[in-house]
Amino acid sequence: MTTNNSNIQEMNSGTPPVTPLQILKTYFGYDSFREGQTEIIDTILSGRDALAIMPTGAGKSLCYQVPALLLPGITLVVSPLISLMQDQVKSLNEAGIHAAYINSSLTEGQINKALSFAARGVYKIIYVAPERLETASFLSFALHTPISMVTVDEAHCISQWGQDFRPSYLKIIDFVEQLPGNPIISAFTATATEVVKNDIARILKLKNPNIVVTGFDRENLYYQVEHLTGKQKDIFIQNYIETHPNESGIIYCATRKNVDTLYEKLLKQGVSVTRYHAGMSNDIRKKSQDDFIYDRAQVVIATNAFGMGIDKSNVRFVIHYNMPQSMENYYQEAGRAGRDGGEGQCITFYTNKDLQKLEKFMQGKPVAEQEIGKQLLLETAAYAESSVCRRKALLHYFGEEYIEENCGNCDNCL
Repeated sequence: MTTNNSNIQEMNSGTPPVTPLQILKTYFGYDSFREGQTEIIDTILSGRDALAIMPTGAGKSLCYQVPALLLPGITLVVSPLISLMQDQVKSLNEAGIHAAYINSSLTEGQINKALSFAARGVYKIIYVAPERLETASFLSFALHTPISMVTVDEAHCISQWGQDFRPSYLKIIDFVEQLPGNPIISAFTATATEVVKNDIARILKLKNPNIVVTGFDRENLYYQVEHLTGKQKDIFIQNYIETHPNESGIIYCATRKNVDTLYEKLLKQGVSVTRYHAGMSNDIRKKSQDDFIYDRAQVVIATNAFGMGIDKSNVRFVIHYNMPQSMENYYQEAGRAGRDGGEGQCITFYTNKDLQKLEKFMQGKPVAEQEIGKQLLLETAAYAESSVCRRKALLHYFGEEYIEENCGNCDNCL
């Protein structure tokens, strides 16, 4: 599909002026905004910094993409994963919006060409890896190009207390402070405790930000913990897939070895399965991801390298083969089930042996990092061992109180 930036200019020059809702309908095909989206978009268009904490599937990307088309200059979106950038840019271009990404998957020649187009105003939205901001060539481009907004996606990566901590995220603000014109900063994440939320606002130096938290409760998700050993886990998974033959699901494992072993077992059993981890080449990982997204494979077995920003609405189950490293990890990964509002099963296997393995992984890391990691692990273990409502415990962790005694949709309540 050809791009339509000229359409945006025409709409802006007409009367009445373009509204966010017109942008939403014209380019994204929706008739109305979801909870929280209008407030965040209005905040950005008023020139104010914003921090949005919205669950998976709540439509975070529209909250910066819509205002990006109404702001005068370019919006830079700092994103941690190549696959996430590629998916977002592909979707935008298919919608008729000129967008590009700058990351290590491109040659220097391709990067220079993209920056040249961007400097001429071809693109409204550019996705960029955080490490790229530190390069002299990108800074030179940014200093001579009107940038209206810098959006930090997966903003929890900036905090050592959040899962997926990325040291390169700490340097984003150094880059922003060098830009002329004081661009708006907007930050988005699906998971943030009070500590992580405060870290994001503090480290990014958000000025009088509007902080929007739309709530963490996903009523359509069922939470369950199973205390199973290795062979019992495999039998459980085999039985589950047999009794849910047409359902799409993700199985998360702690290690690449676990992924490969379980993949081979399910393959021999005739399951339509693929796998994903950082030990595979980019091309093979991309094929595995596409096979799962486009329903060519029923199940994907993966490490936590898989899933961030994946737009697949019909995932019916998420199984954690090993205990997650933190409640943030668990919430974000489990939340990939039921994005379409339909039922989702979130099942976690837990044993003390898993806990010991995860503690062992931390050895050799800096002492402060080990202490944070152990605290996060203990909180996850407490959740797994608890006899109270899983939903109540999960929401309490994120500072939200669930007033019902019985949610009716977790193993403890049933």
